[in-house]
Amino acid sequence: MKRLNFWRRDLGVQLLALYLLFVLPVVVAALIFDAAASAQLERDVKAADLALGRAIALETDAFLQQAMSAVSEFAAMPEVRSADAAQFAPLFVTAMAARPDINLFYFLDDKGTMVYHAPVGPGSTVGQDFSFRQYFKDARVTDGPVVSTGRISPTTGRPVTTVVHRVLNERGQFAGVVATNLALERLSETLAEVAVQDGSAGSVLIISIIDAGGQVIAHPDPRQLLSDAYTGLPRLKTLRGALPASEIAADSSGREWLYSYAPISGADWIVAVQRPTEVAFASPRAFHNGLLLAMGVFVAGGLFFWMMLSRRVIGPLEQLAEFSRTVGRRDDRPRSAYRAPDLTHTLARADQMGHLTRALKRMEESIERRFTELATLLETSRATSSSLDADEVIDTILEQVQRLMEVNTCALVALDEREKVLRIRASRGLSEDYGRDLRIDPHDPRWPSMRAIASGRPVQVSDIEADPSFEPFRDRARREGYRSLLAVPLHAPHIGPAALIVYRRDPHLFGHDEVELIWNFANHAAIALENAALYRRTDEQLQEQTRVLESVMQSMNDGLILHDPGGRILFVNRRFAEAMDATPADLEGRPLDQIRREMLARVIDPVAFEASLSAALDGRGPRSFEFSVLRSGRRRDLRAHVFDVIDEDGNPIGHGELFQDITRYREVDRMKSALISTASHELRTPLASIKGYASTLLQDDVEWDAISVRQFVQVISDEADRLTQLVDDLLDMSRIEAGTLRLHRTEQRLPDVIARALAQVKDPASHTITTDVPPDLPPLRLDARRIEVVVRNLVENAVKYSPPGSAVRIRAERRDGHVQVTVSDEGPGVAPEHRDRIFDRFYRADDGYTRASGGAGLGLAICKGFVEAHGGSIRLEDSEIGASFTFMLPMAVG
Repeated sequence: MKRLNFWRRDLGVQLLALYLLFVLPVVVAALIFDAAASAQLERDVKAADLALGRAIALETDAFLQQAMSAVSEFAAMPEVRSADAAQFAPLFVTAMAARPDINLFYFLDDKGTMVYHAPVGPGSTVGQDFSFRQYFKDARVTDGPVVSTGRISPTTGRPVTTVVHRVLNERGQFAGVVATNLALERLSETLAEVAVQDGSAGSVLIISIIDAGGQVIAHPDPRQLLSDAYTGLPRLKTLRGALPASEIAADSSGREWLYSYAPISGADWIVAVQRPTEVAFASPRAFHNGLLLAMGVFVAGGLFFWMMLSRRVIGPLEQLAEFSRTVGRRDDRPRSAYRAPDLTHTLARADQMGHLTRALKRMEESIERRFTELATLLETSRATSSSLDADEVIDTILEQVQRLMEVNTCALVALDEREKVLRIRASRGLSEDYGRDLRIDPHDPRWPSMRAIASGRPVQVSDIEADPSFEPFRDRARREGYRSLLAVPLHAPHIGPAALIVYRRDPHLFGHDEVELIWNFANHAAIALENAALYRRTDEQLQEQTRVLESVMQSMNDGLILHDPGGRILFVNRRFAEAMDATPADLEGRPLDQIRREMLARVIDPVAFEASLSAALDGRGPRSFEFSVLRSGRRRDLRAHVFDVIDEDGNPIGHGELFQDITRYREVDRMKSALISTASHELRTPLASIKGYASTLLQDDVEWDAISVRQFVQVISDEADRLTQLVDDLLDMSRIEAGTLRLHRTEQRLPDVIARALAQVKDPASHTITTDVPPDLPPLRLDARRIEVVVRNLVENAVKYSPPGSAVRIRAERRDGHVQVTVSDEGPGVAPEHRDRIFDRFYRADDGYTRASGGAGLGLAICKGFVEAHGGSIRLEDSEIGASFTFMLPMAVG
């Protein structure tokens, strides 16, 4: 009895325990929901700012593309290519009238001097030199349009950025640039309008555009134009290579801001969207504070209620104590394990206690339902966050909708990209025929699902037989056996239109709680589909980036090999594999030592190569060194560069070796040396003769007779001709190398051309020169002077390198649409080791005839250039006696 009286006296303690058991799960669930909802809202805010930045980036890129297209079209116009301001000035004026966003069109000539700008106006800069501008330098070597960094225009005095395109004249030569200045103030006005139109009144939104040099080129505040963006956005330089991106950071005053960056691909610009976090996240924080306040009020009110209850109604509630213990219990014991008191009499009472008892019974039912809903939603959240298999998550969601809403049928419809209609993505309880035949036209607003998607709100049909808007689909519904439905849209930007549909077999008006619950399931389904779509896109982008990187490495002209610290080959590019007479697949995965041994077999000095490579890998020597190999019987000079491969944390994970073929550069060095040596030698002899004979003639103490004077002057003239010939050869060779050789073709008879060439041959009497040219050869269209040089050089070489009195033969004949001319002699011929390089410039075979005859080594190179410029070819024929050179000229010139 004492123990029973004790529990009666401590009924408040029992109620307090019951209150805690009831409140704690609700508080925990509310806090979990608050954390999830706040995080989602913050992600939505970041996504919205980033979407705004991307939209501005797209519009700005389109604006730049229009300007680029304009200067590209101008650069191709004949009026502009003429570089005559009188011809293109009307075009610039017309373009200015049509483009208010452009404050200047102008043309700089090939020296960078301003030729004309529109409008002309005060402050004209015509005649000024702008060649120092970086955009002028870039445009000279760039085929497409070039976008400059922001600057102050000296013509208008306004901040601008310049879009410029080089102009080539009719001969394909650089004639200048055509450019347009884009008014940055207009861009800033547009950003200011966007900021004003943003969302709620009084919000702080700052949008700016930063150029490739880190300058602010568009800002709602004109005073910020051309300022250093990295001062106000210190993290931008770090994030520039990883855009788009969002971050939260504090400024110098300690105020937190939300920064969102989106790239403008057309000009390496960046759109920066920033706003204070207290403004950007006002809604999530208000929601969080409101929930905390509500929870606080709920807990405080409960405590106050418990105190009042313990004071004023403890006695009447003793009967309800056992019953109240069962309310809100969520442990593992079954419901039947709790013995509730008999409340039949209390429920029948008409006073406040009766109302309280009935309210407790209703509360019990409501709590159980809410707990069931909450547990189901939590289970759905776990499934959504723990799996990227959208089909599995959606099937789980539909199962829970079916169980929780006590419906037999539900489905999720989504856009089919191939058929461009909405089809059932997943369903429960629908027949196969219905799911297979359902096609929802996205442009037909009669479908409830399309009305829900278009409005962004749930749409329900409480009775299909009574709703006239459902009349077109009534037969289909009757066959499937449902009388009412609820369609809830899915908000997921990356999956297209989609909706969750719940069907009932009886007329039913879905209440607010039911709609909200189904909408929560729809949001989870949207998250699952969005996660799967984003994962798929991210995976595709990573694969594409990997393919691009591998393609770039495979397309390198230099050999590349990467290996891990253990000496296993990880990657080789095509260039290196070809040098090893293999494919990349043959080499990758093989031990590095095995590849090294194969390389050493090709290296001319393997000991020095192995020592240099080991020193470079160990860090004991230079990371770059040069070596030579034999490839196809020819010497190739290579430069090797050894580098460390590190991960993103800076830790070494392997080594790489880059092999660059520098043979051409070494040949250029040797050619330069040969040119200097040859020019100095060939110029010294005639200059010495000219100087000697001229000095002799100028002596005052000797009077020379007319014959001697004439002989001296003749020597001076001959040596001057020799100098002129050397200079002409050098000029012709430079034109051939530069590709600027221009032919002056006329219709010529080949016998006449050969005769004129023979008339110019030096010392022809020392040899017997015979010609065999058919008289019926058709006239050829050719540059007579150049072909005469070819014939004269070949004949002079034959005379020079064959014994006196021997024969030199010239023979011409038709062959396969060409005229073939052969010059042969009876000299020693060309040694096999010189045949491959006999047509190289400055190359002379080192034999007795070469040393005796002198020369610059340009004759055959010039012959090859002149013949190939005519579309023909020249070669050294195999001959048992002497040398035989053959060149072919086409009979028809297209």
